[in-house]
Amino acid sequence: METEAQPVGRGTRNAVVVAIMLGMLLAALDQTIVATALPTIVSDLGGANHLSWVVTSYLLAETIMTALIGKFGDLYGRKRMFLLSVVLFLAGSALCGMADSMLWLVGSRAIQGLGAGGLMVTAMAVIADVVPLSERGKYQGVMGSVFGVSTVAGPLLGGLFVDHLSWRWAFYVNIPLGIVVLIVASLTLPSVKAPTSPKIDYLGILFIGAAATGLTLVTTWGGNEYAWGSVVIISMIIGSLLALGLFVVAEHRAAEPLLPLRLFRSGVFTVCSIMSFIIGFAMLGGVTYLPTYLQFVHGASATESGLQMLPLVGGLLVASVLVGQVISKTGRYRIFPIIGTVLIGVGLFLLSLLSNSTPYVETAAFMVVLGTGIGLCMPVPTVVVQSTVDYSDLGVATSGVSFLRTMGSSFGVAVFGSIYAHQLPEKLAPAVQSAQIDPRLATTVSGVRDLPATARSFITAAYADSLHVVFLWAVPVAALGFLTALMLKQVPLRDTARMSARDVGENFAAPSSFDSEHELAKLAALVVQHHKRNPAPEVLAESGLPLTAAQAWLIMRVYRGGRDTGSATLAAITADLKMPPGVVEPLATQLVAAGYLSETLGNYRFTPAGLEMFQRFVGAFRTWMLTRLADWDPENTEAFSAAIDRIATQMIDQGQSLTTGKHAAALTPA
Repeated sequence: METEAQPVGRGTRNAVVVAIMLGMLLAALDQTIVATALPTIVSDLGGANHLSWVVTSYLLAETIMTALIGKFGDLYGRKRMFLLSVVLFLAGSALCGMADSMLWLVGSRAIQGLGAGGLMVTAMAVIADVVPLSERGKYQGVMGSVFGVSTVAGPLLGGLFVDHLSWRWAFYVNIPLGIVVLIVASLTLPSVKAPTSPKIDYLGILFIGAAATGLTLVTTWGGNEYAWGSVVIISMIIGSLLALGLFVVAEHRAAEPLLPLRLFRSGVFTVCSIMSFIIGFAMLGGVTYLPTYLQFVHGASATESGLQMLPLVGGLLVASVLVGQVISKTGRYRIFPIIGTVLIGVGLFLLSLLSNSTPYVETAAFMVVLGTGIGLCMPVPTVVVQSTVDYSDLGVATSGVSFLRTMGSSFGVAVFGSIYAHQLPEKLAPAVQSAQIDPRLATTVSGVRDLPATARSFITAAYADSLHVVFLWAVPVAALGFLTALMLKQVPLRDTARMSARDVGENFAAPSSFDSEHELAKLAALVVQHHKRNPAPEVLAESGLPLTAAQAWLIMRVYRGGRDTGSATLAAITADLKMPPGVVEPLATQLVAAGYLSETLGNYRFTPAGLEMFQRFVGAFRTWMLTRLADWDPENTEAFSAAIDRIATQMIDQGQSLTTGKHAAALTPA
């Protein structure tokens, strides 16, 4: 359930927002920052067969934590959970930097992933604790953009650390920044708990975590560590499927299920879930293994490989922005995932054609195709789901789609890694023999780069051939995505879903909340932001109240300032706006003359007529909000109407729903 923002000064609020954004950036960066560092990490620690788990362990832990931490925050307080998440992230980062084996690094990445999942989810909840709902729309966009920035910056930063410091600094850099976040958050965050205690689906989370981990291990170990027909692999397959079955049983019985199975009765939700899984599969799989090709085959440095990845992420971001704008303006979306999945398939196939003699310009063109395909698909699942589910399922459906995208990412990296780990030894052994070199030189980036040209061509061909198989095997996944996209129906989009389509960052973000009212509050903030945080003229025009926007603003400020004492001075009313009290004195005089306020020794209080006018305005604002969100629940069910009442009341109570002090000053007569 949405809670009210706590009263904090603007300076404190800005400090909190900066700290929260920094924490989110660190967590989001570490999804991709290791991509360009992985070849060097493998060169240093060995264990190329565990390469994919450096990414997968992080993603799995992050995914599981996102399902838990929000409700833990409601139970024990979001400040406490946010600080715990920062500590976990810092501990994981320190352990990653100290790792002296690949298994140590994989385990440390899991700890780091737990902290990252907590940071991502609690960050938006903490923002809700300090930022008034009417101002939250602009913060949502900025917070979401962090994920888009991290997709671009992660590989590049990872390369810079490897080339100029050490791969260990890709993790150590989190520590000083994380300590700043910890200090600022501990000093400034308010302690807030939800007014009701949520029910946590422990069994559902346990079983889906076990199934995901087991199936990921099967795809990683099968044919590499163990034969596909071995007792270990067969047992893990049976155990994973059993865990999946138990998850289904648990979801049927849970009071508040992690992923209600009734959602899959909707063909639209099922199609969007599969698409979201495939998008994650293709994106992280490509981002993780392309730097290996660029460094081992093209001889690029880690920094250069990060820069050379920009065509992929650039195509992804540009396509996402354009699709979001088109959906927002037209409401049409079905064609984009159809074209997008075709481009993903074509892009993966083209990448499978890369050899040790393919020029970079050609490689970049192939990356643009893949990135554009992913970008065309990415905004669609969330927007469509938000337009088709009932209000009661808004939270779990929206977060469920993001949850499945993250799961797809972990499976994509694992499957790509399994194929790579199986192919590389087979291709590398004869290449080493033909090149007549020490086998150890063929396993490090620097070793391959320093080989004589003739010997190097044998080794780079082996790496290119291995990655050829990796990308080729991913093409059928894109084909499945295409068939799935063909089944996606065109449905009318809700106005709020069309607004949210422009928020590209939301397409990259981790699941933020499984609570419907929290998600509805985010959409309400978008509605207010769409009106430049000044819906008052429309509210007053539609209600017929005899007030100007500036007068309505002052009535709200008097109510807010006089809640405890019954009256408020102009200085108290304008204190947090940093404006002279005299600026609004003419407005107060107007309201006194109209009989809505009385004034005694500089203290203003409501008259009976003023109190009635205040109540009428509150009702008008609720009606205005309900009208703008009517396509969510045309019948205005009790739960939806109650949620709208609480959200509207928050905006009124925070005194920010009408206009800012600057606008009020502009409206005030001289």
